[in-house]
Amino acid sequence: MKAFVTGATGFVGGHLVNALRARGDSVIALARRPALAEKLGWGKDVRVVKGDLAAETALREGCAGVDVVYHVAGMISARTAEEYMVCNRDGTANVLEAARDGGAGRFVLVSSLAVAGPTVPGQPVDETRPPAPVTNYGRSKLAAEVLVQAMKMPWTIVRPPVVYGEWDHATVKIFQLAKRGFVPLFGDGSQELSVIHAEDLAQALVAAGTSPAAVGHVYFAADPTPITSRELALACGRALGKTPRIIGIPPLLARGLLLTMGGIAQITGRATLLSPDKGNEYLAPAWTCTSEALTRDTGWRAAIKLEAGLQRAAQWYREAGWL
Repeated sequence: MKAFVTGATGFVGGHLVNALRARGDSVIALARRPALAEKLGWGKDVRVVKGDLAAETALREGCAGVDVVYHVAGMISARTAEEYMVCNRDGTANVLEAARDGGAGRFVLVSSLAVAGPTVPGQPVDETRPPAPVTNYGRSKLAAEVLVQAMKMPWTIVRPPVVYGEWDHATVKIFQLAKRGFVPLFGDGSQELSVIHAEDLAQALVAAGTSPAAVGHVYFAADPTPITSRELALACGRALGKTPRIIGIPPLLARGLLLTMGGIAQITGRATLLSPDKGNEYLAPAWTCTSEALTRDTGWRAAIKLEAGLQRAAQWYREAGWL
């Protein structure tokens, strides 16, 4: 097959490109920095198109005549709600128009569990629950989903939860803290989480983009076994041969810290994941989902167990000099 991947040089996008290459697919990769694409060691089966989500010419070149468009690019940290919308909503609109005009056969959007909103321990959400985002990020991804579902072309949406694995700049922070011997957590560490290794997510996206039964559906893709934030921090420690001390931050104090950090970020003009808005996410009792629908329609199942995936990630971080 011939595929176009936005966000190809990012964390999830890089894993997806590798999964497509392993299938023997022809890949066109959108990259803001082609030099970064060269460092990833892709062969001649990957054609790099320089551009971003606002580059109409690049998007049209990438989408022309492809079998499937995998829209992975997105913004997870922004200074304002409008910045999220400009990238995640308006950027999606740009890719959709290029895909439609270029005759793409399928459009796969990488969305987020943030669209569904939080739940309570022991009650993972499924696709039948109406969206209930609690952050600006989640609302911007919901806006992107609405656009995709309104477009008259075959589409599939995949909402992953916490994604971890090699190349990730987010979960590496847990490893770095665990290496130092302590991991602070918002709340008491009982928050229940669904997770997925990036390689498993890449395979889920391929299944969503190639299975006829997946057309016109929204899916979650996750490891079937949830884990608490405390258990995740300790598991990261075990991958390093450490037993870190877990330090819980009470909700009231956490809100105050996030308010302060968010204010500093605004004054300095920086985007941050530590903001009052994100407190609605960090302090929710659970972020869990079930992948039963995706398994039913495509046969996909998560294959990488958490402990093994964390060991792989830790080894990669060491070799890359991130730890």
